[in-house]
Amino acid sequence: MRRIDKAYINGGFAELHGTEVFNLISPVNHEKIGEVVLGDESDAIKAIVAAKTAFKTFSKTSIQQRIEILEKLKRSVESKEKQLIETMILEYGGTRQFCTMSFQNMVGSFEHMIETLHQFEFERKAGNTLVQMVPVGVVGIITPWNSSNSFICNKFATAVAAGCTVVVKPSEMSALQTQLIIECFHEAGLADGIFNVVNGLGSVVGSEIVNHPDIAKISFTGSTQTGKMIAKGAVDSMKRVTLELGGKSPNIILDDADFTQAIRQAVFGAYMNSGQACIAPTRLLVPQSRLAETNQLAKEAALQVVVGDPVNENTNVGPMVSETQYERVQHYIQLGLDEGAELLVGGKGKPEGLEDGNYVKATIFTNVRNNMRIAQEEIFGPVLSIISYQDEEDAIAIANDTQYGLAAYVTSSDEHRALKVASRIEAGRVCINGFKHDPLAPFGGFKQSGIGREFGTYGLEEYLEPKSILI
Repeated sequence: MRRIDKAYINGGFAELHGTEVFNLISPVNHEKIGEVVLGDESDAIKAIVAAKTAFKTFSKTSIQQRIEILEKLKRSVESKEKQLIETMILEYGGTRQFCTMSFQNMVGSFEHMIETLHQFEFERKAGNTLVQMVPVGVVGIITPWNSSNSFICNKFATAVAAGCTVVVKPSEMSALQTQLIIECFHEAGLADGIFNVVNGLGSVVGSEIVNHPDIAKISFTGSTQTGKMIAKGAVDSMKRVTLELGGKSPNIILDDADFTQAIRQAVFGAYMNSGQACIAPTRLLVPQSRLAETNQLAKEAALQVVVGDPVNENTNVGPMVSETQYERVQHYIQLGLDEGAELLVGGKGKPEGLEDGNYVKATIFTNVRNNMRIAQEEIFGPVLSIISYQDEEDAIAIANDTQYGLAAYVTSSDEHRALKVASRIEAGRVCINGFKHDPLAPFGGFKQSGIGREFGTYGLEEYLEPKSILI
């Protein structure tokens, strides 16, 4: 069992003032696998002071110096591939398939930010004015538990590229993973104070970061509810914010699609990251005339989904991260039944033989109305809702009838038709004919799915302020 009892401040492992201990519990069997001592407000302040001091010099580094730092970080992360993957599986319960992809995203964060830096213009002309893109200052980074190190790597890589220093408050539930990424970054030989981490509760360490006047920007990934609280707190000191929040992504299957392929893909896609993904296509929209066919294909696909030990290569859905998350998903499954949706497959309770962990059955509801709570609220588990539409206009209207707007998906044999539909969907990212990711394209949400963008030049500009110099 691992005990984590230090923060990472000013280039070293620092004793904590905070004393509260948080137990790390395996989602597979509920055994205690570690514990982390949580920092408090004074620990957060020490980290902020270190980051502010370091910013004075780091903000003046050259582009080439920042590229060299990113290259060192990339090599250090690559050197711990097996440990990073295995620790994520152990602590989070993510499937081996997902954790391997998450590791690739960690490495890619540095690669793609290096690529972005090579062509980014920090000085521009607007009219007759010189515009300098200058680092915003100290950035508070607050990350969730569902792909913790991937978020830390992406946000920190962007901060380095911009010339910003950071204070990170990761999820306390990801402490083993966080400790490992800290060790990677420490071994990369970073200058003191540019990267600081304090484990702690959102209401304590997170609140101090949000409210402290020396934090210039918050980059947060997590729930919409928490994002709203952060935005309210940040406005007092006019902090810049990037908020990547929840989603209830529609997946429109047009009537000319290959349903055999599209429905199977839709089911497995809805269960990405065991359903604990903000971009998961959890609303499947199909023509009313093909609902019966869809139900049959979806049921067949769901029965092929492997729910089980995340260590195994063939597992598609692992356990929920915690008992609290398991109970949340169970609540929504019961809610779907109470609302009158038809349970196609899965349902309440744990799969046979997996009673010791936080496992949820791969569940599909059909004949779902879009105004049901299971269609409107983010469940964050392996639960898919099938909703029928009358025609293309109806499909677009249903897709947009949500408070969210993070991701969406459209499938059609006619790419031009799919593009026309995609252009009318109110979402920050729309994938056509499959699940795609472009790490150089902007990522973020419309409506209550967030503010701002991440990745590539769009993400980098979120960490910069344009300064106009009129000569």
